[in-house]
Amino acid sequence: MKPLIGRVWIFIVMCIAGGLGAAVGSVVGHSFGSRGLFIGAVVGGLLAVALVARFAVWRGWIAQSQWRMTTLGGMLGFLLAAFIATRTLSSPAGPALSSLLIGTGAVLGAGIAASRRPDSLP
Repeated sequence: MKPLIGRVWIFIVMCIAGGLGAAVGSVVGHSFGSRGLFIGAVVGGLLAVALVARFAVWRGWIAQSQWRMTTLGGMLGFLLAAFIATRTLSSPAGPALSSLLIGTGAVLGAGIAASRRPDSLP
């Protein structure tokens, strides 16, 4: 698979899965109150990002050596997206568009890892 196509798939799947992970985590955490709702959303989103990064290795979208940086970038993007989403709840655009940061962080992380390792996919 061409590296650009792999990066596009990582971006799309990370954005969707990060948001779904946060939604599922918040539903599970809601049974523990409002603080549990927030913690569940964060944990669910972070787990989803890590799982998608593993899935990306399995699909050949990234090399094994890119997994850590892709995960780290996606997680940082998710945390930034969560921060922005909680500050812009009055508008549907803020939370929806902030999920794009998850995919952006993952793609940047994969790119940084590719530039550091010769065995990585470009």
